[in-house]
Amino acid sequence: MSEQRVVLLTGTNGQVGFELQRSLQGLGNIVALDRSRLDLRDPQQIREVVRATKPALIVNPAAYTAVDAAETDVAGATQLNLDAPRVLAEEAKRLGAALVHYSTDYVFDGKKAAAYVEDDKPNPQNVYGRTKLEGEQAIIESGCAHLIFRTSWVYGTRGKNFLLTMLRLGAERSELSVVADQYGAPTWANTIAALTSNVLAQTAALRAGDWDDWWSSYSGVYHLTASGETSWHGFAQAIFELSGLATTPRVMPLPAASYPTAAARPANSRLSNDKLASTFGVRAPDWRDALSLCMAAR
Repeated sequence: MSEQRVVLLTGTNGQVGFELQRSLQGLGNIVALDRSRLDLRDPQQIREVVRATKPALIVNPAAYTAVDAAETDVAGATQLNLDAPRVLAEEAKRLGAALVHYSTDYVFDGKKAAAYVEDDKPNPQNVYGRTKLEGEQAIIESGCAHLIFRTSWVYGTRGKNFLLTMLRLGAERSELSVVADQYGAPTWANTIAALTSNVLAQTAALRAGDWDDWWSSYSGVYHLTASGETSWHGFAQAIFELSGLATTPRVMPLPAASYPTAAARPANSRLSNDKLASTFGVRAPDWRDALSLCMAAR
């Protein structure tokens, strides 16, 4: 992307937003805003910021991700997961800009035996998944140029996530019970940011007409996760194997039915990355390899 193009990045407080600040460098003039500078719960402020910034590209990793809390805070989840993406998409369409947005495996019910592909029918089982799906639909219906990347089981070295929870509990307890019958691909925030920038780098040298053609050709929904699969139990075991803790806890398998949560979780969160690979020629690392790099970077 030429230096004249402005890239507006939201949600820089979050795991993925933090990583995108680094990975997007070189793709344009990055305007990176945290929630103190852009409150995505305020549609009027969103419109004012976008119109003042005049981006060619908006990258929106921000979301309401407190899955259980969303069951009772429906309004909050709707503001960030539906209303904000809708306004960003409407403003992108108005400006002739493109929008990159992130969604989730939770748009599916988890009942499929194999990995989900992009054309599988969504059937979210909780408020978080439903509002994220509604955000996807609003972007598509806006008619703006867009890439929607569905990811899963996101973790990193900052914020609140499974990795940091396990490390904290592992230092406090000698034994942990972790759900062993839900499957997916733990995905490092750095992986998401790197793959995003690899895709967007394909637009870097495009002139205006070619830029429009590229987005017209490739706009759509893509799955973007680490490769491979495991359970939460397997993920926890791998974390402790790489933790460097002098003493690691015993990790006991637990059926999901024995660990009730406010929000239902899909038993199968596996997403196929084949469309991403065949369309853009980018391939995600295996989840274990990415986890090793993440732990080494701590």
